[in-house]
Formats: sequence, C-alpha cells, structure tokens
Amino acid sequence: MAEQIIYLDTVDPLDIYGVRNEKFETIKSFFPKLKLVARGSEIHVIGSQKECDNFERQFAKILTHTQRYHGISLQQTQDILSNLEMNESLYGNENPNNQILFYGNEGKPIKARTTNQKKMVEKCVENDLVFAIGPAGTGKTYTAVAIAVKALKDKAVQRIVLCRPAVEAEEKLGFLPGDMREKLNPYLQPLYDALQDMLQPRKLQDYLDTNVIQIAPLAYMRGRTLNNAFVILDEAQNATLNQLKMFLTRMGEHAKFIVTGDVTQIDLPDKSKSGLEKTVSLLNNTNGITAIQFNEKDIVRHRLVSHIISAFEKQSNV
Repeated sequence: MAEQIIYLDTVDPLDIYGVRNEKFETIKSFFPKLKLVARGSEIHVIGSQKECDNFERQFAKILTHTQRYHGISLQQTQDILSNLEMNESLYGNENPNNQILFYGNEGKPIKARTTNQKKMVEKCVENDLVFAIGPAGTGKTYTAVAIAVKALKDKAVQRIVLCRPAVEAEEKLGFLPGDMREKLNPYLQPLYDALQDMLQPRKLQDYLDTNVIQIAPLAYMRGRTLNNAFVILDEAQNATLNQLKMFLTRMGEHAKFIVTGDVTQIDLPDKSKSGLEKTVSLLNNTNGITAIQFNEKDIVRHRLVSHIISAFEKQSNV
C-alpha cells in the first residue's frame, strides 16, 4: 500500500474540488481502486503504487489545464479523465487569433471574439492606457473586464477598480433605498454582470468583501492614487473633461487603465460637456496611450442590434 500527496499550491483548490466538491467526487469516481482524501490544498492518494502513479499522471493534466486557463469545468474534468479527444483548450493548438483568456464561471471560455476585441487585448499588453470607443453591443466593457480579471489571476495586479459616472439615462430614478452599494447597483450592474460570468460566486463575493475588486462611481476616485491596479472607467462619454482629467491622474505605479465609451449615447443634460472625444484628441500620439475604434462589425449581441444602430445613425444624419 502506497500513499502520495499532491499539493495544490499552484492553483485555487476550489477550482479543482468544485462547488460542494462536485468535481472532486467526479475525479474519485474514475479511480475506484484508490482512496482519495482532500485536505485543504493537499490531496492524499492511497492505494497500490501502480494505481497511485497512474492517478498522478492523469491528475497532472487537470492541473496543467487549470494553471493555463485559470480554471476548469466539470465537463472538462470528465473529458480529461475519459481520455477523450479534446478541443484546442487542452492541447495548446488553438488558433492564435482566437485565444482563450481563461475559463470563467461554470467553465465558460472567456475570449476576444472580434477583430477589435483581439486588438484591445494586444494593445493592453503594450500600453498602460487604452481608450475603447464605439457603439453599444461591441463588447468593450466585457473585454475590458476580462483583461482585468486575467491580470488579477496572473498576479500582474493586486486589485481591480471599476467605475462609471452615475448619470441617469433620460430617466429620473428618484430615491433608491439600501446601502451605498445597493443605491449604485442600477448604474454599475453591467460590470457585475461581466464579473459574474468570469468568477465563481463565492470567489467574486470574497473579492468584493476584501476590496480586491472595487466598484464605485467616478466621483469616488477623487484624491486617490491607484498603484498595482487595473482600473476601468466605463460609459466615459458621460464624464466631463475635468472629470476625465481627475480620473486619469489617479494612475499610480504598475497600473493599467482602460476607458470605454460610446459618443452616440451621451446622457449628460448638456451633451457638449462630454469630455471623451476631447480627451482622446488631447492624448493622441502619446507613447503608452492608444485608442481603439469599435464599429458595427464588432457587435456581438443579437443580430438585429447592428441594424438598429445603423438605422439610428442614418436618422441622426438627416
């Protein structure tokens, strides 16, 4: 009888065990001759030497996948242990223009899907400040949050800061009950939606509770210096020139900033007060800063969205 210990110090044990140990129970079902015991970040493997060695070889594939893609789904775990022919995510032969950034909640592959989304990923490696401008539905916010989450998972930054101007879209929301987070939810919900796609609920809540991920209105950025952080300003078309200056000068050491916006959807009472286009123009040709212009070809929502946007653009030009 042999006993081996496998250490999970290079991955999050929750990624291996799954919610309510569902993944670990699946792993155990593939090795009925072994006794497998999970103890925190250790898995104790007890059985014949031959069976233990076989488990170690098979489990190494699970670890490799989890390390590379920052997660693994229940189905992917089953496929690896079944020795099924897997897709590009396991054997590293994916199209370089269609790379998966990581696997999100429930094993969802998080990746850039359009030409400008892929460009955004590339430019964020080369630049510390990226502007992503374009119409609704092009994945600007989603891609920005994905890049930030990947940076956090890779330990390239220590925290993520997500913010939006708290501007009502031609509606008066009136009094909102609850604490500060609850009052701000109507403005910040799109950011929560993206995060819920990318992180397991317990992990996301832990990050929010410990301020590893912070979500706040733009006004709360004043006076801060953001070091070792990935910072995203969403809906920046609703920020004035002075607000954008205030926001961008929060940049500290080892920080990355992304600013997203759609200049056709300005909700400020005086649309001329929007500072996004002016800011991009002022910072044009500055080393370390770049701007990406999204268009209808990048729309990844319902197929009718691109037609809707085109129709409204034609109307505004009449």
